[in-house]
Amino acid sequence: MGQNQPTVLMRAVSLLKALWTVSVIVATTAIGAHAGWLGHGIVGSLALGFVGLVAGCFLSRPSLLAELLT
Repeated sequence: MGQNQPTVLMRAVSLLKALWTVSVIVATTAIGAHAGWLGHGIVGSLALGFVGLVAGCFLSRPSLLAELLT
């Protein structure tokens, strides 16, 4: 009785947050891997893909990025 049931709006917001996070991380990883492939081959693709993955993690949560900068 004391538990709050998630409403449809709360579920929709959670779904949108998850989709945003996944899409940003996938996009930055793909951009990094593509740039690395064009510039340095397979090693560059792996390295810049990893850099894109890390950058995507920070870009998907702007509050985390702001906390690190302050």
